[in-house]
Amino acid sequence: MKKLSIVLALVALVACVIAWHAPLGAAEGPYRLLKEIPVGTDGGWDYASVDSAAKRLYVTHGTSVVVIDMEKNAVVGEVSPTPGVHGFAIAPGLGRGFVSNGRENKAAIVDLKTLQILSSVETGQNPDAILYEPVHKEVYTFNGTGKSATVFDATTGAVKATITLPGKPEFAVEDVKAGRIYNNIEDTSTVVVIDTATHAIVNTWPIAPGEEASGLAIDLVNHRLFIGCSNSMMVMMDSTNGKVLGNVPIGPGVDANAFDPGTGFAFASSSDGTMTVARVDAGKLTVVQKLATPERTRTMTLDPATHRLYAAAAEYKPGTAGADGKPGRPTMVPGSFKVMVYEMVK
Repeated sequence: MKKLSIVLALVALVACVIAWHAPLGAAEGPYRLLKEIPVGTDGGWDYASVDSAAKRLYVTHGTSVVVIDMEKNAVVGEVSPTPGVHGFAIAPGLGRGFVSNGRENKAAIVDLKTLQILSSVETGQNPDAILYEPVHKEVYTFNGTGKSATVFDATTGAVKATITLPGKPEFAVEDVKAGRIYNNIEDTSTVVVIDTATHAIVNTWPIAPGEEASGLAIDLVNHRLFIGCSNSMMVMMDSTNGKVLGNVPIGPGVDANAFDPGTGFAFASSSDGTMTVARVDAGKLTVVQKLATPERTRTMTLDPATHRLYAAAAEYKPGTAGADGKPGRPTMVPGSFKVMVYEMVK
């Protein structure tokens, strides 16, 4: 009995040592919180974009685009004014960035070195998602209330085409080799496929059982789309034929998706304070982690070079109760805007 007690004590000691040296959060899944980057200004936010080569993160916020150095984890500049800003697209080879300014129905062309706005391009109503297409050196804005896409030359700003869409567009991604752009149409629960050579819609695919999609990501090697849907679901679709291959549950209020080609993880960030991490095992999409995030952290982006995730967030205080006694809408604490950084557990 005494020997058994000694053995059990040794086992417990080894377990404690292993637990002590195990990475924080290793038991919960492959990702954990690394740090917070304070930004401090007020206003809402939307999409974020990464330039891995330049080690810069661009976060749309209020009426500006905040620029963060991803090595220093610090704000190093901003692009402004950008009224009603939604997205920021990057053309590293041209040294330019492109901003979709929803409130003025324009896209701004930005010098990435000076962060100065060089010129603006008239778009359809409320440009939201924005994408740079490198083969033809064109920029696409996906115009929410305009139900259209504006295509313009990234160098001259000349409008090349206006594509009528079958509903309200949300996020878009591209397969350069296939010459295709995929765009979520939120109010019809479909994905449209645009030919980049002709600017024509060549396919329209239903996303059922998903509904009203916003976020979208692509696995270029395996030809899969990962679609974030408002009915708390991430749908996986074959990008060659539109066949829905599977789905997993996610939190409500999703607004962004990402895919990491280096790890095979797909992500969906939701406003309920969860980021779903999933991967494909034997052809089946499977959830591997529900990563805790601040509530209302609905958008994020990925740096494929470091595998880090960047999510915009802020602190909120309860709203004032109305005459009926029901609590009002929470309000942002002034100066609390920040970027959460999540890393893979080593």
